[in-house]
Amino acid sequence: MKIRLDHVAVAVSDIKQAIDAFEASLGIECEKTEEVPTEFAQVAFFDLGGPHLELVQPTSEDSAMGKSLQKRGEGLHHICLEVENIEIAMAAMRSKGIRLINDEPRPGANNSKICFVHPKSMNGVLIELVEKP
Repeated sequence: MKIRLDHVAVAVSDIKQAIDAFEASLGIECEKTEEVPTEFAQVAFFDLGGPHLELVQPTSEDSAMGKSLQKRGEGLHHICLEVENIEIAMAAMRSKGIRLINDEPRPGANNSKICFVHPKSMNGVLIELVEKP
């Protein structure tokens, strides 16, 4: 199974303020923003020369992201790994006893398919798997 780093996601409470802060502090430009209804989130992407930095603001306090932000505050949310075939990757992980949050892939940003790996299976780190179109 071929895997590469796609992005690192940071949870933020105010995406517009966070975009301005990251642009001013790091001298990088926000490439685009997008709403991801299946994840109840607004996202902003910064190209870092391959992998991206993603800022994520929940659009609902009752969503998993909203609850996480309330409980943990702003900061690192997840690491996203790109896979060639998400169904094969999910099956391979299940066969190794890795706990997945999603039973099936879900629609993600940029018309991708995504699923999340439970942090308890990954030493406390939330991992997102993504298959790009």
